[in-house]
Amino acid sequence: MSYGQGPFRQQERKTEARQRQIAERVAAQGSCSPQELATEFRVSIMTIHRDLEQLERRGIVRRFRGGVTAQPSGIFESQMSYRMMSRTEEKQAIAAAALRHVDAGMSVLLDDSTTVMHMIEGLRERAPLHVATTFLEGLRRLSQLAAEVDLTVIGLGGVYDLPHDSFVGLQTIEQIAGLQADALFLSTSAISATDAFHQEERTVALKRAMVQAATRRFLLVDHTKLGRVALHKIVPLDVFDLVITDAGADPKVLDAWKAAGIRYEVAT
Repeated sequence: MSYGQGPFRQQERKTEARQRQIAERVAAQGSCSPQELATEFRVSIMTIHRDLEQLERRGIVRRFRGGVTAQPSGIFESQMSYRMMSRTEEKQAIAAAALRHVDAGMSVLLDDSTTVMHMIEGLRERAPLHVATTFLEGLRRLSQLAAEVDLTVIGLGGVYDLPHDSFVGLQTIEQIAGLQADALFLSTSAISATDAFHQEERTVALKRAMVQAATRRFLLVDHTKLGRVALHKIVPLDVFDLVITDAGADPKVLDAWKAAGIRYEVAT
């Protein structure tokens, strides 16, 4: 019997799916009570409390007496296990649009975002390429692809950051500074009308280094990240050649970008 396909794993996947739906429900409504969630998802109140406890540990929701509210993405970014499951359709559409800007022979720099992760399989048709990233899961997938197509994979190492499954720190920044990529594909957790933000100082330093290390720069952000701010500003949006978002983007945000001269594309 394969444990990966057994009853325990099936229950685990069911729990993960329910928690993802709970997070989306709370984010859409702003706040909910545990009883409302228990009724909607047809589980016990104790099950809901366990789900909310796990979501709070990931920084996705905040519990208070009698209810739960969403954490602004500009303050807490969910850990990898949740990010990999969220907004997959939107991320796939954004990644497909981004791939149109990759041509054979280019050198490409990828950050540790799950939106960028959706680009990797599409690189197969654009080889030969040089691809550099700090993202450990990205490196795994790129190495598998390199066994099949002409892909030179460059791993940018340093201090391993578990929540983001990525490498950070001075060593990583120095390695990035030694590159000059043709194109950068990058995401972040909060986007205002004119600037890109992130809540973690070490991540900001890393992303700024990536921006400096590329000739052309593409920002990939799904609509849930728009109209938000976080503690640290990374760079103004006008440093990017193109901002790519999805069809769920607030028209008011797009109008503000247009007024500010920000170049953008809505992926469908």
